[in-house]
Amino acid sequence: MTDITPSDARPTSRGTATEAVRRSLARRNRKQLVLQGFGIAAIILAISMLLILLTSIISTGYHAFTQTHIQLEVYVDPEEIPAEGLPRGGFDDVLAAAMGAHFPAVDLTDRAATRELTSILSNGAQFILRDKVVADPSLIGQTVTLKVPVSDAYDQLNKGLVQRDTAEQFRRVDDAAIARFDRLDELGLISTPLNTALITNADSRFPELAGLKGALIGSFWALLTCFLISFPLGIGAAIYLEEFAPKNRFSDFIEININNLAAVPSVVFGLLALAVFIGWFGLPRSAPFVGGLTLALMTMPTIIIATRAALKSVPPSIREAALGVGASKHQVVFQHVLPLAMPGILTGTIIGLAQALGETAPLLLIGMNAFITSAPGSPFDSATALPTQIFIWADSPERGFVSRTSAAILVLLTFLIMMNALAIFLRNRFERKW
Repeated sequence: MTDITPSDARPTSRGTATEAVRRSLARRNRKQLVLQGFGIAAIILAISMLLILLTSIISTGYHAFTQTHIQLEVYVDPEEIPAEGLPRGGFDDVLAAAMGAHFPAVDLTDRAATRELTSILSNGAQFILRDKVVADPSLIGQTVTLKVPVSDAYDQLNKGLVQRDTAEQFRRVDDAAIARFDRLDELGLISTPLNTALITNADSRFPELAGLKGALIGSFWALLTCFLISFPLGIGAAIYLEEFAPKNRFSDFIEININNLAAVPSVVFGLLALAVFIGWFGLPRSAPFVGGLTLALMTMPTIIIATRAALKSVPPSIREAALGVGASKHQVVFQHVLPLAMPGILTGTIIGLAQALGETAPLLLIGMNAFITSAPGSPFDSATALPTQIFIWADSPERGFVSRTSAAILVLLTFLIMMNALAIFLRNRFERKW
C-alpha cells in the first residue's frame, strides 16, 4: 500500500475547501438575488396598487370639478315678486316662465307639465335668484341674465354618466326629458364651467349644490385647536423627560406609556373624548373645538417622541461647551439645544398634524358627521371636517355624491401632500449636519 505524505494530501484538502467556499458563495449569491427579486416585486406591487387607487379616485372624482349650468333670461315679474314682499315671492314661477319661453308648446298652467320642465333646474335655482333680487331690489321689473346649475340627473346626462342608449325604464331621465335638454343645448344655453361651488358652498342634500366649505373651515378650526394645545404641551413634556427628569422607574414607566399611546387606535381617543369632554365637561357636540381637543390627545405622543428624538440628535459637545462657559442648565436647553433641535421638532409636528387631519373615527364619535348646511363661524359652532364629510357623502344614495366623494378625497390628499412637503422642506432647509 502506498503511503500518502502530508505534503501530497495538502493540495487535495485545499482544493476541497476552495470548492466548498465557491459553492457557498454561489448559494449566497442566489439567495441574495432571490431576496432582491422579492424586494423589487414588492415595490412594483405597491406602486401598482397606488396607481390603481389614484386612477380610480381621479377617474371618478374629476367629474365633480365641473358643473353643468343653464343660462336663462329671467323677467323679474313685479306681480310675482313684489318689492314690499321680499325675500318672499314667486321665484319658482318666474323661473318656470323663463324656461317656458324656450318651449312654447308647454302649457304652464298645467302643474305636472311645468314640474317636468323645471325639473331641469336645480332646486337651488330659486334661491340663487332670490338672493340676487334681495341684494338689488331694482332688478324687479327687469330682465336679468341668470346662470344656474341644472339638477343632478341632467348634470350626469351632460357628463355622459347617464347612457343614452340604455333602455328608458333603466335611466334616470326619460326620452322626453333628454329631448328638452338637447334643445336647450342646441340653443347654446348649456355650459360646463369649473365647479367653484365645490369649495365655496357648504353641504347640501342636492349633489349639484353640495360643497366643502363647512368641512374645510371645520378642519381648520380643529387643526388650529390641536396645534395650540399639543405643540406646547408636547414640547414641554419632551424637554422635561429628556433633559431634566431623573432616570428612574417612574420616568421609564412614563416613557413606556407615551410610546404605547402613540400606537393606541384612534377610536379609543374618540370614546375618551365622548366621555370626558362631552359627558363630563358638557362641551358642545359636533364642535371643531372638541374635535381639536380629541386630535390633540392623539397627536401629543407623536410630538413628544419626535421632540425627544430631535433633542437626542444634538451632540453632547453643544451642552458641554455651553456649560463650560458658565451657562445654566436652563440656558443650555432653551438657548442652545432647543433651537438646534427645532427643525426636527417642526417636522414631527407637521407629520403629526397631517395624520390628525385624516382621522375620521374619533370625529364621528363626537358627532362631527351631522348634516350642517352652513360654515362654522367659530370653533364652538357645529361643523364637519374633511374626513367626516367624505364619510357622509360616501354613505349618500344619490349618484352625484359618488364623484363628489372622490373629489373630496383628492382635496384631502392635496392637503396631506402639501403638509408632508412642508415637513420635508423644513427638514432639508434647517437640518444641521454634525
